[in-house]
Amino acid sequence: MGSIKERYSVICSELQLRPNPYILQVLEDTEGQTEEILIKVTGNNRLLPVQKLTDEDALALSKTLCNNVSIKALDLRYNEITDEGAKHLADLLQENVSLLSLNLMGNNIKASGAKFLGKCLQVNKTLKTLRITGNKIGNGGAMHLASMLQTNSSLEELDISDCDLDTQSLIAFAIVLSSNRSIRTINLSRPLLFSHQEETTGHLARMLKVNQHLRELHVGKHSMTDWGVERLCQALRENATLRYLDLRCNSIARDGARHLAELLKLNTTLEILDLSSNRIEDEGAAHLSQAIALHNSSLRALSIPSNSIGSAGLVLLAKAMGVNSSLSHIYIWGNKLEEPACVAFADLIKSGRLRKEDTDVSPYEVDGHVFLAEVFHGLRRHYYWTPSFGRDGDPASNSALALVVSS
Repeated sequence: MGSIKERYSVICSELQLRPNPYILQVLEDTEGQTEEILIKVTGNNRLLPVQKLTDEDALALSKTLCNNVSIKALDLRYNEITDEGAKHLADLLQENVSLLSLNLMGNNIKASGAKFLGKCLQVNKTLKTLRITGNKIGNGGAMHLASMLQTNSSLEELDISDCDLDTQSLIAFAIVLSSNRSIRTINLSRPLLFSHQEETTGHLARMLKVNQHLRELHVGKHSMTDWGVERLCQALRENATLRYLDLRCNSIARDGARHLAELLKLNTTLEILDLSSNRIEDEGAAHLSQAIALHNSSLRALSIPSNSIGSAGLVLLAKAMGVNSSLSHIYIWGNKLEEPACVAFADLIKSGRLRKEDTDVSPYEVDGHVFLAEVFHGLRRHYYWTPSFGRDGDPASNSALALVVSS
């Protein structure tokens, strides 16, 4: 039938729909490409004003791509797709045998839309990445996706953060992940939890004790305390696969950092640890520093911004990096950057031990005093699941996998 653009125009005519000029432009840009094509029609395009996609657009686009074997990724984030549009995309997943990645972040999909996606993925054997961050699917929608994981054996990366998950659905995911053998990465951050008993953390810990396939776990904003971290660390002593643990924006203090330090003395698998926006303070930093300096040779990235750490703790971490040659990335902005800490990290950077692109601070000097300025490097650049065709904020880059260890 000719190009993808021409097929889209014909489909719109058959459906009596007005073609979306944004979709036409994106499809035109794919002409000449024959394989590994990313269709990116995002509603937050910063380069030009765009007409956000509606359910009708999702229908036309789904019918256009249903038999196309060159399209590998479909990025529709930040549009106005609802449950009806999710159904059309679910139909696409039942027809298309080549699509590997679907990004629906920041749309208006709720429980019914999640149900459509979950049902189609019970039979789909191709899709490897599904991202529905920021869609309020709630407990009902999440339960459909958890149920899907009982039968789906191809999906490897699932991002359902900020989707209004609650205790019941988080426990359901922990249970199915105990036996699921395909999921490598899951993001369960920012649920709606109203209990202070940390039941969900206990279930996640039990899952980690038996799961030997998960490589990346994001549990930010779970109101996790030192008690919960202790449960996770006990489980991870028996886990030999998890490489990336994201605990940002919790309530972890010095005792939690001590449990993590004890884990690092024994664990030879964990490579990335994100403790951003907790409150481990100097004592917690000291525990981590000792483990890094004397015992651990596998950790490659540590993120500890905004943890109320002062000069004492930061200097110890800098000294630990001087001893440990494996730790290459460290992020410290938002702590108490007094001059001793500034000098310590300036020396690391000046000596070449810490590369400028591997941290979030940059030294400068005024009137003989050393200070640190913030630079916008962050651990998000190193998610294992970052696709080769780009990431949030930098779609053209494929260098974000510097810390990836292949499966």
